[in-house]
Amino acid sequence: MFRTITSSFLLAIFAGAVYAHGNVVPSAVDVEGLPPLEEWGEENPYRDAEGETREKIIETGQRGYGQNCVNCHGLEAVSGGIAPDLRMLEPGFDDQYFITMVREGGKGMPSFEEMMEPESVWAIKTWLETKYEDAMAEKYGN
Repeated sequence: MFRTITSSFLLAIFAGAVYAHGNVVPSAVDVEGLPPLEEWGEENPYRDAEGETREKIIETGQRGYGQNCVNCHGLEAVSGGIAPDLRMLEPGFDDQYFITMVREGGKGMPSFEEMMEPESVWAIKTWLETKYEDAMAEKYGN
């Protein structure tokens, strides 16, 4: 009897870990109004955008994050510990790794390449970079 209860308990724990990333179904993001990109590239082409264009990129990135990333990476990119805390992605740090993980998936993350366009992925990265700035200001009081 004890063995059955223990086995059931362990199975429940491991089943929870397997489904911890939630039910993620990649969805397209409306990129109307963003500067068009002809290829994926290896670094964020939107990082230095300014004015209304930057505002549109960040708005699109926030919306795209909410549609595709929030279930695993948390509200406002604050992870609950299962997936990486994306606020800690320093602007410019390994853009190629970021884009490869989003496109191809891996380490428990699904591939988003078939559903999302380069514009939406780089817009999400641009929005995440604003979260880094906020996190550093909060941490260091700047």
